[in-house]
Amino acid sequence: MSTWNQICPLEDIPVLGSRVVQRQIGGDIAIFRTEQNEVFALHDQCPHKKGPLSQGLVHGRQVTCPLHGWNIDLVEGVVIAPDVGSCSKFKVKIEDGQVYLSL
Repeated sequence: MSTWNQICPLEDIPVLGSRVVQRQIGGDIAIFRTEQNEVFALHDQCPHKKGPLSQGLVHGRQVTCPLHGWNIDLVEGVVIAPDVGSCSKFKVKIEDGQVYLSL
């Protein structure tokens, strides 16, 4: 059973941008918004050198790490070839214009 936590209105996350949810344990979570108003949530660290994905460029359903340009799929949290790796993904949803995150 999931526990959904209300994070913010969708409009508070910039289109092609992100918002960070800070956690004391387990690391921060980045919530990304695509151009089509889809939302995805990933651990806010690139699997390569722990770059802050929340500061990366969102394009389509991917984010590019700002440190070394690795591309991560927002849907699955996997790194796009030829690079290899993955980061944790989290359930996120939009209801009545509000973004919810399941931890």
